Amino acid sequence: MRVLSCKFLGRVVNSTLPNVKPVRSFSRNLPAMVKVGDALPAVDLFEDSPANKINTGDLVNGKKVIIFGVPGAFTPGCSKTHLPGYVSSAAELKSKQGVDEIVCVSVNDPFVMSAWGKEHGAGGKVRLLADPAGSFTKALDVSIDLPPLGGVRSKRYSLVVENGKVTELNVEPDGTGLSCSLANNIGKK
Repeated sequence: MRVLSCKFLGRVVNSTLPNVKPVRSFSRNLPAMVKVGDALPAVDLFEDSPANKINTGDLVNGKKVIIFGVPGAFTPGCSKTHLPGYVSSAAELKSKQGVDEIVCVSVNDPFVMSAWGKEHGAGGKVRLLADPAGSFTKALDVSIDLPPLGGVRSKRYSLVVENGKVTELNVEPDGTGLSCSLANNIGKK
């Protein structure tokens, strides 16, 4: 026999139950949003096809890289403002701020990201990497549930990574707006 105590409606209730075995308790560590000073998580993303894996740890090693996340390729805000802003500012960001690469990440498949990049003339300016299962997005803890776009997506954000460490982070307050994560705000903090 085991004596169990639990709180029920503010009162402690003791109960004697025959043949009750202890229940294993589980602890879940909830992810914390990436912050300035953190190492960028090393996660495989995909460029152009599922056969072309790009590990984020390797991507940022020894470099200064801007990574910006968008809720979805071909969506209005992403296509009219966010991606075009980085494409048109790429040369300036690279020459004036010493950026080696600019990367756009979205919870999409690599074929969609490739087509989106071609449509916006991103070649040689911005690399478009797919996060099909949202693994990178979840590792940064910047996921957002947007059922009209298919469920779990990325919040809109930008971050600067220098030699593997996050040195700047801009996450849109509502997760989807177009303000602090835009290209013209990089380096202004």
